[in-house]
Amino acid sequence: MPYITVGQENLSDIKIHYEDHGKGSPVVLIHGFPFSGAAWEKQEAALLKANYRVITYDRRGFGQSSQPSIGYNYDTFADDLQKLITELDLKDVILVGHSMGTGEIARYLGTFGSKRISRAVFIAPIPPFLLKTEDNKTGVDGSVFEGIKSAIVADRPLYIAEFIKKFYNTDINLGTLLSKEKTYSDFNLGTSASAIATLACVSTWLTDFRRDLPKIDIPCLVIHGDADRILPIESTAALLAKAINARLVKIANGPHGIPWTHAELVNKELLEFISERPLEQANKTEDRSSELR
Repeated sequence: MPYITVGQENLSDIKIHYEDHGKGSPVVLIHGFPFSGAAWEKQEAALLKANYRVITYDRRGFGQSSQPSIGYNYDTFADDLQKLITELDLKDVILVGHSMGTGEIARYLGTFGSKRISRAVFIAPIPPFLLKTEDNKTGVDGSVFEGIKSAIVADRPLYIAEFIKKFYNTDINLGTLLSKEKTYSDFNLGTSASAIATLACVSTWLTDFRRDLPKIDIPCLVIHGDADRILPIESTAALLAKAINARLVKIANGPHGIPWTHAELVNKELLEFISERPLEQANKTEDRSSELR
């Protein structure tokens, strides 16, 4: 299995597991919490069919990557991404992130710039700034995140099971847009993640990306489901699209896990966007009704 070494904890190397398939323009897919690069299977298949080179990787603490007790912050996550891109000598990269993975994109571009990056896609994003403060009235109250931490400490498997329900809006979509077997698979993947990482990552969701956003100088696309129960669209995607002058595509009735439940729509938007010329970009919002209903 391919790995790159991104650091050390005591005498042990910290290694990031990645998969690299296909030929063509490179697309790096950055997964959400608490899963791994395997979460992108429907996007990887579509991208490979469209003749792109597809790189997925597991964030430290998740999937098949090392599970250290250190480095759970977006500066380190962005540095891990930079080391992957540099090790593989990738150029004209298209970055695609889902949920927590959108934070890597924002911090990467804010720190390392766009020399190696041509485009970026933010799916169900965390940026600009999730926490409610005096200068961020639309954010989420801090007590919500303290409650999440308490739930993880008390019973992490139970928390993961409840999280998956909200991730997919299973009360509405189970049996139609996803199977119970998919939820079982995600539960197994989520509970296999490091307990330390699972808890530590909650604090990273409160990272303020507002200083990173003015440094983003490449075409961007933002996609978000309007029924997202994990990251409210008005606190995240709506503000992000405006801040970076990106097109915002709203997927009607889409939950947080739209890369799976609404894969056909997400893939269509993704492929259309990454094949466009820069002059064709427009700052507009589009509502897309699900073709799967």
